[in-house]
Amino acid sequence: MSDPILVPPRDEQGKQFPATSDVTTGATKTPFTPAITAATPPTDSLPDNFQPFEHLQEVYIPQHNALVRQYFSDHAPDWKPNIATARSSLRVACTMLDSDNQLMMSLRHHLLFDLLGYGKKNLAVYYGSRENMDLPVEGHPKIVFYFSQDSQSVPATQDYKADAEYSVRLMTLDNTSANLREKLIEIANEIKVLFLSDKQGIIHAKGNLCISYKDTKHGFPNGSKVLSNNETDGISIYQKICNVVDVPFDELKINVGNPKKPSTTGTVTETQVIMGKTRKKRAYRRVVNIRFRYAYALIPGEPQPVFLVDTTNRYNPLVKI
Repeated sequence: MSDPILVPPRDEQGKQFPATSDVTTGATKTPFTPAITAATPPTDSLPDNFQPFEHLQEVYIPQHNALVRQYFSDHAPDWKPNIATARSSLRVACTMLDSDNQLMMSLRHHLLFDLLGYGKKNLAVYYGSRENMDLPVEGHPKIVFYFSQDSQSVPATQDYKADAEYSVRLMTLDNTSANLREKLIEIANEIKVLFLSDKQGIIHAKGNLCISYKDTKHGFPNGSKVLSNNETDGISIYQKICNVVDVPFDELKINVGNPKKPSTTGTVTETQVIMGKTRKKRAYRRVVNIRFRYAYALIPGEPQPVFLVDTTNRYNPLVKI
């Protein structure tokens, strides 16, 4: 069997880096791909004793375990397999071994991507248009701050986590601004300072009070709303967001609404019949702690969100924590 054709690394756009090999002497600093045309087809072929499963393991296991290391990046670089803590035990269970059979590989993949949620990426189903091109927000990037409840604090009788998203538009920039990337990195570093503590997201007490803030000129065009357990905590969220994007905060633009209906306390036991099926009623503005998880930018014309800071280790943010 001839030597395999090696492909050089690719950049973020999928283009190959230029080869640095000396073709004349054969000295290779990095692998390279020779030019292949119809007149010079590749002569490579599989060996007679080729084992597809062993080859799959050789290719798949390093790729999978690299994602495991990223998901458990809070562990030290010299971490050794152990089950002394719950998180170490999970990492041991996720890590694939050369001795694994097909069932073990499948179970480890299922644990990481499905049960722990690495592959879910908080996907949401949208019904209707996601476009918001109304003036004055057309072309202006939106910064979104995502909070969610800690898993261990979700009661067994509750089938979902409490969460929240707060956002602001960058009114001094648009999607074609030459310094947009630099500004997003600057914002990400500010988020690290104001929304993280010891590499964990800050906690906000979600509650019954509806605190709204409308300042069209500075990126709050539709009257942003924060549910909070008290007025001071809700205002603090707005102050942090304004500091992050470097705009003034005006407390006179705050409006606090206290609905007559109280928050749901305790376990929700009431049910209702919806389209012939019995469903449990959702809790109404219950008091619950939610933690900052990540922040991302939605840029008009850019198909994918740009993650700024991420405490879940699911994404590739501009700034690491």
